[in-house]
Amino acid sequence: MMREERGETETGRLRAENAALRARVEVLEKALAERSDGRTPELDGAALRSAPDGAALRGAPDGAASRGGLDGVALWGADGTASQGALDGAALRPGALDGAALRPGAHAATDWLPTAVPALIHWLPDGTVTRWSDRAERIFGWRADEAIDRRLADLLAAEPVSPEAVRAFDFPWMESRFATATSEATTKEGRALLCRWTYAVLRDGGGDVREIASIVDETSDPRRRDRTVHGRYQLLLQLVDNARSQIFIKDIAGRYVFVNRAHAQAMQRHAIELIGRDEAELNTVVPEIAEMLVAREREVIAGGQVMQFEEVLPVGDSQLHFFTVKFPIHDEHGEPIGLGGIVTEITSLRRAEADRSALQEKIIASQQAALRELSTPLIPLADKVVAMPLVGAIDSARAELIMETLLAGISSQSAHTAILDITGVRAVDTLVADALTRTARAAQLLGTRVVLTGVRPEVAQTLVTLGVDLAGITTLSTLQSGIAHALRHAPGGSSRVRDPARGP
Repeated sequence: MMREERGETETGRLRAENAALRARVEVLEKALAERSDGRTPELDGAALRSAPDGAALRGAPDGAASRGGLDGVALWGADGTASQGALDGAALRPGALDGAALRPGAHAATDWLPTAVPALIHWLPDGTVTRWSDRAERIFGWRADEAIDRRLADLLAAEPVSPEAVRAFDFPWMESRFATATSEATTKEGRALLCRWTYAVLRDGGGDVREIASIVDETSDPRRRDRTVHGRYQLLLQLVDNARSQIFIKDIAGRYVFVNRAHAQAMQRHAIELIGRDEAELNTVVPEIAEMLVAREREVIAGGQVMQFEEVLPVGDSQLHFFTVKFPIHDEHGEPIGLGGIVTEITSLRRAEADRSALQEKIIASQQAALRELSTPLIPLADKVVAMPLVGAIDSARAELIMETLLAGISSQSAHTAILDITGVRAVDTLVADALTRTARAAQLLGTRVVLTGVRPEVAQTLVTLGVDLAGITTLSTLQSGIAHALRHAPGGSSRVRDPARGP
């Protein structure tokens, strides 16, 4: 008997809970329908709190039931992230929401999301609308096909951006600068709204105004305004927190007012430990480095310009390289109120560049050695007879190399005759003539006769014109005649020519 009574009691409790949940679903469906019509929902807080466990709208920062149903603030958890429990339970069970609320064109269910596309309106200088987004339709009631090609002032009974403001907005398009204006506007149904217009003036290549583009936020409802600001703050926070670069903002006194996760990790502190402190208080670098950083930041603020530079900071036994961008932050009147910084570590890049540079130097050195051998080849022709055929241009560095190579070959081969063949030399000028005569004189000091071959008629004329002293140097027209001459005048009459393939 007692078991049956307990069963009836449990059944009654479940029925009561189901009835309360159904009542809550009806309230939510009504709220969603009102949002689809662009109206602010009037939710009965008592009905939303009527569920026994309050599960359907958990997710407010304090864990209590949300009093506003779809009030955006209640949909953010204590850590600023979207509450996963905000719409759990019966409210999202199949059939709980009217299918019409989730059909294309009925976007109220996602309006609270910070990633929702904002209201976008573009118009020509004469006021003709060229773009009208879905969100603009939900705010003002006009469909895109009704708004486009009509004058904005006729649709909203207002001119949000004056011609004077358009003329004053004169920034290069690559800067992506914005301005703001606040004005009242009227919806299609005649309801007055207070709106904030965040706009940019787009110009063509000639500098003429092409279009005014604006993001529109309805600011009549303080809760909606706060929710929008909070949502966009969360977007920016997640964006910079997932950046690999260190990002921070300091006030005019050099104290941190914002840091992203990467900068806090580099400082080996929690982000909140950095707020309100300057470099000296944090004591994360040696005083000399801290003074250098502060001096550079003061220079940025005083100059009022963005500065980009590389910094090398000692960390333990190594040095870290950073590419740093620091820039002044100004108020609406252009006065400096702080400094922003974006710091990217490039140590691995600089080390890779140093390794690559060292490798390139080795390659260049090897190539130069190979070129030296090719540019000054010394060929043994017979016993104690060597020849050096020269090809191409001769500069001072190559002239020194010719002398060095020839004298080394004469010494190693104990050569009595050295043939310098200039058949392949492009032009003979004072530098070439001086190099040849100095080389010949040096060889003669070692007791070696020098034979100069490849002397063409124009070369002979140049040598005479330059007044080159060829005393003691035998000159012949061809390399063959030079070889024959060397073999005929070899000591002991030896005429055996060395075969390079057989060796000496």
